[in-house]
Amino acid sequence: MTLLALGLNHTTAPLAVRERLAFPAHRLGESLQDLLTLPGLREAAILSTCNRTELYCTTELPDRRVLTEWLANTHNLPADAFAACLYVHTDAALVRHLLRVACGLDSMVLGEPQILGQLKAAYRAALQAGALGKTLNRLFQHAFSVAKKVRSNTAIGASPVSVAFVAVRLAQQIFANLNQQTALLIGAGETIELTARHLHQQGLKRLIIANRTFAKAQALAWQFGGQAIALHELPEYLPEADIVVSSTASPLPILGKGAIERAIQKRRHKPIFMVDLAVPRDIEPEVDHLEDVYLYTIDDLQNIVEENRKNRQEAALKAEEIIAREVEQFFAWLRAQSASATICAVRAQGERLREEALQRARRALRKGIPPEQALELLAYTLTNKLLHLPSVQLKKAGLHQRHDLILAARELFKLN
Repeated sequence: MTLLALGLNHTTAPLAVRERLAFPAHRLGESLQDLLTLPGLREAAILSTCNRTELYCTTELPDRRVLTEWLANTHNLPADAFAACLYVHTDAALVRHLLRVACGLDSMVLGEPQILGQLKAAYRAALQAGALGKTLNRLFQHAFSVAKKVRSNTAIGASPVSVAFVAVRLAQQIFANLNQQTALLIGAGETIELTARHLHQQGLKRLIIANRTFAKAQALAWQFGGQAIALHELPEYLPEADIVVSSTASPLPILGKGAIERAIQKRRHKPIFMVDLAVPRDIEPEVDHLEDVYLYTIDDLQNIVEENRKNRQEAALKAEEIIAREVEQFFAWLRAQSASATICAVRAQGERLREEALQRARRALRKGIPPEQALELLAYTLTNKLLHLPSVQLKKAGLHQRHDLILAARELFKLN
């Protein structure tokens, strides 16, 4: 039996390929059932995110072409359209790859935690589809355990490495508790959406989103229970904002020094935390000279991100050491499983022989044989039955000069 993984990710395939090979969540169970019909396949799991699609299997026929063809047929694509983007991992390389994925070491953002949740969702889907056996079940559980250990013993996820997350962390340092604060976000692009998501996760009290296209502001605000406003309404809502984050494509500043001075006066000099993520700037640089305003630019945040990225890279080296040990631990368990079938067979044979010897002793007792004599009969019969076949096999081993088998028997029975 071979552990086999086939897939592609953000480093091997462009988005145009990745999105065509993604598996919708509602089709995952059906796809797993179909995957298990392939010859020699015993277990399977599918991990499908915006950055990767990976098939994990245990198989008696480790042929990547079968999985590649299945992937092509499932998505109505010619295999040539994506075959060059695929990678394959088997056995120890597969285990190491999965552990690195679980720990965020194979992610676009080093150490990001979202992939672990996605991996757990893939595991649950495979479990519900009845696609997991003993080996993959144990492997996924081991991956979850290792990810927890890496998070606990390294700083892999301690330092934010996106400007949106850094902005929210800085806001927390200024206001301590965001559940009493109002945030005004200007723009509706990816960075603003990510900022809104982080703020929402931190329990922000109130969210206002302003955008030139009101429908976009409305759609984004709806996701996080916020309020949408038009750009021309900014002066009205600015005094209510404790946090302002702006990221638009405007060629000219959207917020000038005068507008912010008026907002501070209306706020009675309560501080405003402002982040300008736009290039060119959305907030006039002179705002930085105002009291009660904490203004950060994209350059300020990028410097923090770069420093945090270095910290994560150092933590990643420690994580790799943990993973190397954990790969060996999993294979120690896997090697032990190879003896399980034999152990079960030996014990089952022992139980059968015990039952036969016990039945013979009971018959002797019913015939009136004294209990002590029946016990001796039981002991003699059981010993003879247990040792008969091994004795016959050892005689054959001696006859055919199978000294390796004789030495193995001496080790097995601890004979001096």
